[in-house]
Amino acid sequence: MISEYRTISEISGPLVAVRNVDGAAAGETAEIELENGEIRRCLVLVADSDAVLLQLLDNTAGLSPATSRVRFHGRPLKLALSEDIIGRVFSGFGKPVDHGPDILAYSYSNINGGVPALMERPGPGELIETGISAIDCVAPLVLGQVTPVFSGAGLPHAQLVTQIVRQSSPPGADAGDFTIVFAGIGITFDESEFYSAEFDSIGVLDRSVVFMNHADDPVLSRIVTPAVAMTAAEYLAFEKDMHVLVILTDMTNYADALREVSAARKEPASALGYPGSLHSDFSAIFSRAGGRSGKRGSITVIPVFTVPGDDISHPVPETAAYSAQGRITLSRSLFLAGVIPPVDALASLSSRGSNTPGDSKTAESLADTGNQLISAYSRGKAASASIARLGKGALSEEDVIYAEFSVAFEKRFIMQGKEYRTASDTLAIAWDLLQTLPKTDLKRIKLSDLNENYVSKK
Repeated sequence: MISEYRTISEISGPLVAVRNVDGAAAGETAEIELENGEIRRCLVLVADSDAVLLQLLDNTAGLSPATSRVRFHGRPLKLALSEDIIGRVFSGFGKPVDHGPDILAYSYSNINGGVPALMERPGPGELIETGISAIDCVAPLVLGQVTPVFSGAGLPHAQLVTQIVRQSSPPGADAGDFTIVFAGIGITFDESEFYSAEFDSIGVLDRSVVFMNHADDPVLSRIVTPAVAMTAAEYLAFEKDMHVLVILTDMTNYADALREVSAARKEPASALGYPGSLHSDFSAIFSRAGGRSGKRGSITVIPVFTVPGDDISHPVPETAAYSAQGRITLSRSLFLAGVIPPVDALASLSSRGSNTPGDSKTAESLADTGNQLISAYSRGKAASASIARLGKGALSEEDVIYAEFSVAFEKRFIMQGKEYRTASDTLAIAWDLLQTLPKTDLKRIKLSDLNENYVSKK
């Protein structure tokens, strides 16, 4: 039952306080009708005995406590769902914006979802082979897990994301089982056009569900968009048995929206003004990834964060990392050196599952080889730093070899542009590089693999 009130007592930024409200609940939808008949959408943020606090999802222009009416709908925000959402473009609220018809809903789902019990979750899934050496061998994507991309302003994270979308597929799945859910969160029209054009050119729009929240949309609407996208992903994964890859970009804009709400509520702030609830806010979204026992589908999430000042210790990426199972970090120095994609192998990681793409021998070799490459690259970067300070003559012959290895690793292994590399291609390049190192140093690789692949340089 819809109830109407004219008891707005205060408007503070995106928040509206309403007195003497009976029976409202947190998360319920509401609307405010202006004197001229315009409707502004709201969500109930807090429902206390003396007042209800509304979170306005549209702008506040023209809003007047004296003449505006507030209506409470008595239901949470729900998304209309059916298989017809595939191939469509929606607003951040889930309304069609592609000039197509409204969705003929098979069901309606609360966008806040419900986190399943831990016992309902299966173990780690297989690894998704992306065709990108720096990811597949060093920081592989695990089916059903959350792997954020930490980038910086001007770095090519959009190009990396579209390359992953173009080249990835879950192991053993038919193309029809693999669906993309893309959510643009506070992105510019240029970014929106880039993703749309790229998805169209690589032929994935017809198997994608796109939600676009633009930079000129009300800031608070950014809070809803990730939840709407995850609701669509849950439907496709667990009702339609699909493997779903969810792209959330840019989650830093989502965090900034949370900060604005927190400031308007005059809550005690943590680092740089972000709310103390930032971790639980990220967890509420990321915990919806994964699989469900008895269900064939899965949800894999790649949230993109534009890190302010390239500072990986900034509160937003640092907090997000606690709720993720890995990370892919982009390096500005590699980008300026012309290395594409500029994946920072030393700052990227993955919690590998027990299963990996391809046959078991190739999978095992990828894991061991990746560990050995990182170890050698780390030593080589340290040696290169010493050469920059002291000169090559101050280092041992072996340290010079490692310094040269680090340069070759960046130029031949990480650098690949838009090329697709199979697991075998990646291993071939890796072994060509590892053979420049002393065989006795390759202690992270099984002896059988070492004897089979290492050829001494004469």
